[in-house]
Amino acid sequence: MSFCRVEKGLAKNTLGAYRRDLAALETYCKDRGWDLVRLASEQLRQFLDSRYKGRLSSRTIARQLVTIRNFYLFLVKERIVATDPTADITAPRQWKRLPKFLTAEEVKSLLEAPDGGHPLGVRDRAMLELLYATGLRVSELVGVRSADLNAEMGVLRTLGKGNKHRLVPVGRAALAALGGYAAARRQLLRGRSSEYLFVTARGGPLTRQSFWHRLRFYGRKAGFRRPLTPHVLRHSFATHLLEGGADLRSVQMMLGHADIATTQIYTHVVRDRLRQVFDQHHPRA
Repeated sequence: MSFCRVEKGLAKNTLGAYRRDLAALETYCKDRGWDLVRLASEQLRQFLDSRYKGRLSSRTIARQLVTIRNFYLFLVKERIVATDPTADITAPRQWKRLPKFLTAEEVKSLLEAPDGGHPLGVRDRAMLELLYATGLRVSELVGVRSADLNAEMGVLRTLGKGNKHRLVPVGRAALAALGGYAAARRQLLRGRSSEYLFVTARGGPLTRQSFWHRLRFYGRKAGFRRPLTPHVLRHSFATHLLEGGADLRSVQMMLGHADIATTQIYTHVVRDRLRQVFDQHHPRA
């Protein structure tokens, strides 16, 4: 794990997933008296087949295969083993799911859901505005420090996956919400200090889980039937930018995607949306 953290620069959550994946393989090997380090390809296939029988999704199994492949590539690199047993194993085919996103009207309803008369509501409104304005991941959002925001330039410095920093522009509405949150933040801190921008009533940083719960609460308050997740707002950010004419490369940079192929899924959403608009409004559709 030290190799993954230091040399590959993997995020904390990714390291946790790698650790769980390898622990599952290790348990499977122990139960059968196999040597984890010197597995054969057929033994690995048996393990992956067992994951299918456990009704794990193709996406999860594909991720586990990536973990195992990286593990054996490390062993080969360190000359602990001579060959990689994953070399002949292909990842399961995955169906691309189009991202769910909110309409502009739904976003407006969500942003109006927090109670502006309470410091926590002011904080939550600022967080929602910033999330929609920047497309941050939830881990990036709760990890924002006060020093990361340059309100004069309208940019935010964030630390994303792989410990990579990027600058993201922040719009006027989000900056206004953050400016209004300054007084509420002082109320929450009660004279205490914190490097984090978004704090709890106890003065500590907000956790990802806490924000998820708050977001779901506001989703229900806004009248959404389906559970709301931070990634839906991230998807909404990207989709609305492309609908407004933004180029794909700029959206990729703002989202912090290493590969533009990851960003291209939003073009399918935009095409489907355009088709829907055409079908609804063209007299000879």
